[in-house]
Amino acid sequence: MSRLIESIKVYNKRLYNIEYHNVRMNNSRAELFNAKDQIDLSQIILLPDDLSNELYKCRIIYSEEIVSIDFQKYNKKKINCLQIVPDNEITYSHKFENRTIFEDHLTKSKADEILIIKNGFVTDTSFSNVVFFDGTKYFTPTSPLLKGTKRTKLLAEGIIQEEEIRLNDIQKFKFVYLVNALLDLREENRIPIEKIIM
Repeated sequence: MSRLIESIKVYNKRLYNIEYHNVRMNNSRAELFNAKDQIDLSQIILLPDDLSNELYKCRIIYSEEIVSIDFQKYNKKKINCLQIVPDNEITYSHKFENRTIFEDHLTKSKADEILIIKNGFVTDTSFSNVVFFDGTKYFTPTSPLLKGTKRTKLLAEGIIQEEEIRLNDIQKFKFVYLVNALLDLREENRIPIEKIIM
């Protein structure tokens, strides 16, 4: 079985949303490896002494136990457009290290990033959940491939709400935001709907 990963935001030498990463990681360990114990990442992750106040990604590889922890300066990928990619067979219910299915789709894409449609429903990009804005409210699909930690937090805080979003519904929105552990619901992470290539 493929190992799993957690990508945690580190900024100003602070770990973000650890409680959400703990829940997802321990749920995956229990479901996939029958692990009974609970790991608390805040007790395991030690920030390197030479870490600056810049934005980093703390990347944790694990299976039943933690395999490795490393830190990388976060370089945000520039995304101007998305391409619709239908895939009715894709599954990614846990954050597996093996991402071949996404890499294959990206290789064939003519856009900066892909937006995966499964059985007519909007899911995710290759590396993020999506949030649509209609000019008033923020909506995220009820059918993500992976329930990301930032998506879970935004839902818990009532900032976004779930909605069944089909391919044909996309045009009723103004913008789509890409959100993950390191990408917040901010203007710099939004893409105009007309930049989604069918």
